[in-house]
Amino acid sequence: MPSLLKSLGLATLLAATLPAQAHKLWLLPSHTAVSEPQWITVDASISNEIFGFERAYPVDAVAVTGPDSNEVNVDNATRMHTRSVFDVQLEQEGSYRIAVAQPGFFLMYEVDGERKRARGNDAEKMLKELPENASKVTLTESFNRLETVVTQGAPNSTALKPTGKGLEIEFLTHPNDLYAGETAKWRLLVDGKPARDLTVELVPGGTRYRDSQQDWSVTSDKKGMVEITWPAAGRYFLEVGTSDNKANHKKADNRRLQYIGTFEVLPM
Repeated sequence: MPSLLKSLGLATLLAATLPAQAHKLWLLPSHTAVSEPQWITVDASISNEIFGFERAYPVDAVAVTGPDSNEVNVDNATRMHTRSVFDVQLEQEGSYRIAVAQPGFFLMYEVDGERKRARGNDAEKMLKELPENASKVTLTESFNRLETVVTQGAPNSTALKPTGKGLEIEFLTHPNDLYAGETAKWRLLVDGKPARDLTVELVPGGTRYRDSQQDWSVTSDKKGMVEITWPAAGRYFLEVGTSDNKANHKKADNRRLQYIGTFEVLPM
């Protein structure tokens, strides 16, 4: 990645640590399905309006996995005022996972009764730099996954296999094979295991032109399954989060997990 974006790793963490925020983080590809090799452009922003540009989301940690599971280069990565942009060349036939998946830490404490907070990716350094008179210290480990999937030619699932880390979706219905009026069947996983009773929030794009968000939610069953019936063609924002006490860092009090995805639904 260009050095311009390598310096923005902490900013990525700052934007993604709190899942319950009003602002949404998202990746938006120019195309999710193409019939022949070509370039696509992906926008990344943080906004109240779904898919409306407001504040650039840093993409220094973006990773593109190709149809053969090998890494694909990102080109022309640029951070602008309201969005970041990068290009991906779809040379090989099949499906590509475009994702930002980073662990991080959120530290809360008090100094003389005043609440303080810090975010970063080095827990030991953060704890070491605590003021001597810090009290009520709480360290939360976070793992946030932001992704979208695009396909050139016939779709495949090699790049979409779950990693077994954090909160993920197992795509039983391919994410580039979604049609209005049809139902997708996906499984939610936490560390590779089915995650029950998680609420998946969905919002169709184009909120600027509606009086309401027209959002809805579905909840995973005991096998982690969710069934999503798409009401109309268009692009959709998906978000799901959870927390537990299974932090990997021994000094973390808890763990917070989040998955955010962008999907396109085609007309019948």
